Amino acid sequence: MKKWNIDFFGHRKIYFSLSLALIAAMLICLVLFGVSLDIQFKGGALLTYSYTGDLDTSAFRAAAEEVLGQSISVQESTDIATGTYNVILSLPTSEGIDADRQAELAEALSGQFSANEIQTSSISVVNPTIGGEFLAKCLVAIAFAALLMVLYVSFRFRKIGGWSAGVTAVIALFHDLLMVFAVFVIGRIALNANFIAVCLTILGYSLNDTIVIYDRIRENRRIYGTAMPVEELVNLSLNQSMTRSLLTSITTVSAMVVVSIIALLYNVDTILSFSFPMIIGMVSGCYSSVCIAPALWTMWQKKKMAA
Repeated sequence: MKKWNIDFFGHRKIYFSLSLALIAAMLICLVLFGVSLDIQFKGGALLTYSYTGDLDTSAFRAAAEEVLGQSISVQESTDIATGTYNVILSLPTSEGIDADRQAELAEALSGQFSANEIQTSSISVVNPTIGGEFLAKCLVAIAFAALLMVLYVSFRFRKIGGWSAGVTAVIALFHDLLMVFAVFVIGRIALNANFIAVCLTILGYSLNDTIVIYDRIRENRRIYGTAMPVEELVNLSLNQSMTRSLLTSITTVSAMVVVSIIALLYNVDTILSFSFPMIIGMVSGCYSSVCIAPALWTMWQKKKMAA
C-alpha cells in the first residue's frame, strides 16, 4: 500500500484560496445571471405529451406559445421502460392553466402535428405559494440536519475538542453545499427537488469521510499524546487515511459518472441534473474532508493552546 507523506496543514493557504476562488466565481455568476428556479419552487404548469416519429421541438414550442400567448420552455424525454417519447412544456405562470385552455392547446398541437400522434400524458400545476413554502421547508431540513451533525460530531469527538470538531466539520459541509449550488448556478440548471436530494446526500457522504479522519486523529492523539505537535498529528492522520478516502471517492464517483453518461446518451435531463451535481459534491466532499476541516480544526487547536 502506498505510504503518503503530504504536508496538508502546510498547504492550507492553497486549499483555502482555491475554495474561496470557486465561491467567488459562483457569486459573480449569481449576481450576473441570477438563479433559475424550477416550477416546483416558483409555481407554474408542466404539460407532458407523448409522440411518435421525429418531432420538431422548435415548431412544437412555437405552436404552443401561439396558443397560450407566453414564453414556454421545452424538454424531451424518453421512458426507458416503455420506449415512449415525451415532450414536456414548462409554463411559468401564477394562474395555472384551466381545462378549456388545456383542451384548446391539445387540439391545436394534435392538428398541427397529426403525423406524430400527439397525446396528453399528464398535466401538473403548482401554485407559487406552495412552491415557495416547499423550498423554505427544504432549506429548513438542510439546516436542521446540519445542526444535528454538529451535535453528533461534538459529542463523539469530545476528547479532541468536541465543539471545534463539530463546527469545523459543518463548515466543510457548507463548503460542499456551496459547490453543489455553484453547479446549478454556473451550469444554468434550474433548482428543483434534485438540488435538495443532492444536498442531503452530500451532507451524509461528506460527514462520513470527515468522521473517519477525525477518528484517526483521536486514535493518534491517544497514542502520541501531547508529545507530537498538533499539525504533525493531523498530517500523520491524514496521510494514514488518504488511501481509504481516495478509494471510497473513486468508487462512488465512478458510479455517478456511469449514470451521467447513460443520462446523456438517452437525453434524460432529470437524471443528469441529479448525477452531475452529485459528482461535484462527492469530489468536493473528499476535498473538504481532507483539506478544509482538518486544517480549520488544527488552527482552532493551536489558537486555543496559545491562549
